[in-house]
Amino acid sequence: MSEPFSVRVTVRGYETDTQGHLNQSVYLNYAEHARWSLLQAAGITQAGLIATGVGPVALETTIRYLRELLAGDEVDVTCAFEWGGGKTFRIRQEIRKTDGTLAAEVTGVGGLLDLKERRLVADPADRFKQLAADPALFDL
Repeated sequence: MSEPFSVRVTVRGYETDTQGHLNQSVYLNYAEHARWSLLQAAGITQAGLIATGVGPVALETTIRYLRELLAGDEVDVTCAFEWGGGKTFRIRQEIRKTDGTLAAEVTGVGGLLDLKERRLVADPADRFKQLAADPALFDL
């Protein structure tokens, strides 16, 4: 894909701290929202995942805060999967103001958990490819 999947979010006043900045934990909510929105756009639902016996798991998350976000700011939250050769994958996300200013970078390592065996699925890229109506959204 040339452009990563993106979803627009408006910063709500109740999400800000006493300085008026977006609370640090809410960045994780925005990133999670974008990830689930990508899955939905690809044709994968939470119920569908559970029905096939797997669920996504976060193994590591890093956030780099670069610019403040204030109530009323609109941001685009991207989501791009990067596949390696093992049981895990990387997710790269950006949170950008609509003027293009990069406010934060969120990177993570994830996997697909076999809900019965409680172990990571050996080839998560292949499983996403099987589950998705539009695997191109995962760069597959």
